[in-house]
Amino acid sequence: MSSNHSELLYDLHDSPAFLPSLTAAFQHLLASFVGVITPTLIVTSTLGLTEYTPYLISMALFVSGLGTAIQTKRIGPVGSGLVAIQGTSFAFISALILAGNQVKANGGTPEDILALLFGLTMAGALVEVVFSLFVNKLKRIITPLTTGIVITAIGLSLINVGMTDLAGGFNAADFASTENLAVGLCVLLVIVFLNASTNHWLRLSAIFIGMAIGATYVGFTKGLDFSGLASLSLVAIPTPFAFGIAFDINLFLPIALIYLFSAIETAGDLTANSLFCKQPVSGPVYLARVKGGILGDGVNSLLAGMFNTFPNTTFGQNNGVIQLTGIASRKVGFFVAALFVLIGCFPIVGGVLQAIPKPVLGGATLVMFAMVAVGGLKLLASYALDRRSSLVTACALGMAIGVMMVPEALAELPTWLENILLSPVTSAGLTAVILELTLPGKKAKSSDTKPELSTEDCTQASSATDEISAIKSDNANDTTLSPKTNRNDYKNKEAVSFPQPLNVILGIKGHADGAPTLFGAKSR
Repeated sequence: MSSNHSELLYDLHDSPAFLPSLTAAFQHLLASFVGVITPTLIVTSTLGLTEYTPYLISMALFVSGLGTAIQTKRIGPVGSGLVAIQGTSFAFISALILAGNQVKANGGTPEDILALLFGLTMAGALVEVVFSLFVNKLKRIITPLTTGIVITAIGLSLINVGMTDLAGGFNAADFASTENLAVGLCVLLVIVFLNASTNHWLRLSAIFIGMAIGATYVGFTKGLDFSGLASLSLVAIPTPFAFGIAFDINLFLPIALIYLFSAIETAGDLTANSLFCKQPVSGPVYLARVKGGILGDGVNSLLAGMFNTFPNTTFGQNNGVIQLTGIASRKVGFFVAALFVLIGCFPIVGGVLQAIPKPVLGGATLVMFAMVAVGGLKLLASYALDRRSSLVTACALGMAIGVMMVPEALAELPTWLENILLSPVTSAGLTAVILELTLPGKKAKSSDTKPELSTEDCTQASSATDEISAIKSDNANDTTLSPKTNRNDYKNKEAVSFPQPLNVILGIKGHADGAPTLFGAKSR
């Protein structure tokens, strides 16, 4: 048991007994499970790939387990060496749906769609792998302003999907029925009120509980469709390239850009994770963890495409679990990985999850996606929005909302450019980066205001855990931010640590009074 850090029962290198390790692992599983499966549910239902949903969910869980083990173990330069839980990223949903719809429009089969999506997943992962080698040299574009804009755009781009599911789902015969709306809104309200609870565990489990209550109600009143379970195999065998692999350069470009923004989010999540685990948040050890973590994300996304699932990222809500349990041991990370792999081997899990009614899923995801957008706005609010940065924000978000509302405006552009700009995430991100680099005027620094530091899960299952307020009180007299780092060393730094949506730790913000910066340097 750790004796160095008063807040941790077990630190990174400790080895808890079996029962505490398993208990903590189940809490991590509960916090991340919905986030792992939801992107697959959304993509397959939107693109009409429901016959493959159970298998794809199994593969999503299986790869999450592999990825978590790689991040935790740190194999050579790959991985962060932290309890960094991996899962399917929300950030890519809109771009994947766009690519799939284009294949459908060209007469492609479901297998053709999946082959392309997995090919794009693997090709884009190589971009993140290369990016990890230069991440500390890209501070000019990795700023709180561009990151906040991208996170906001991710949330805005997905709200339409959540609202459609809440009303019944695409092409539903009872779309927008009073019953669908009532169920979806009830699930939403349950999640909101649980998140307002003072009980940490209720807040951490809010989305899981809300969906369970909604599905149970629909099961008793209308029944759930489990007819497909009988045809499922008992065990899912992970088969590389089960659907083949394809590639389209025009559809690849938006995916590649989103990988860059996803890497930025991962850097912020790992910064927060290091803080919770009492590890250095500046210097060579910290930088090696960030680079290794981003490289791990890239390698894990390569594995995701190979084993028939969608891009992976480091989840942020699990940092809240570390804070709540006081267990930062890597042994727990291996337990989580084993649980994911074990569950992923049984397609019946995916079959049961496929039966979740659309209004229930929509009620939950509407909250999740809206909180992603709010997380981006909170990061922007921590930034000194002068005239220059306000112009950048306005133009970037205007582009994102514009292409969502009037995609036909891009119809006459070259195909490759149209595909890039049709994604609200890439259109907002590109606009923000270009203006940030070229617009005259002095860049604003972090706001001098000191907003409450919190760990809110805005993209995956924990949703708004808001736990770092506990750190401020628990650590009032703590001088052990890391073994060799005193809190006073960070005084007066104008700093912002980057969040994780997507999905991000959306809500971790830097402060002039003590938060670490990404890469251990001031944000310029």
